[in-house]
Amino acid sequence: MAFYEHVVISRQDISPQQAEALNDTLKSLIEEGGGTVAKIEYWGLRNLTYRVKKNRKGHYSLLAIDAPSAAVKEMERQLSINEDVLRFMTIRVEELDLELSPVLARRDRGDRPERGDRPDRGDRPERGDRPRFDDNQA
Repeated sequence: MAFYEHVVISRQDISPQQAEALNDTLKSLIEEGGGTVAKIEYWGLRNLTYRVKKNRKGHYSLLAIDAPSAAVKEMERQLSINEDVLRFMTIRVEELDLELSPVLARRDRGDRPERGDRPDRGDRPERGDRPRFDDNQA
């Protein structure tokens, strides 16, 4: 059997639960074909770079698959029929990467301060103390 990484983008109109249900359907299709799904990551609702079928956003999911090619072809056939799926891509890889993907690792990093938690900028003067620039000055 071969190793594959599969990314699927589904419509923005569906709920996250429906996107997760789509992932479960894909997992059952692979298992029926004699393969296994080693990892499923739901990346959430993300912006698309350009409109796809009149959608600006999409639910992204990543699957790490160990399956025969016939099972992957059947999964892709089912996805091409499904109206909720905008795009999908399957890539054959040498080995499965079971660590957290960079998309989720960046989100879970947490070293970036939240918007309201910015440190005080002591090196800058208060707004009232700053020099003002008028149109009359040359």
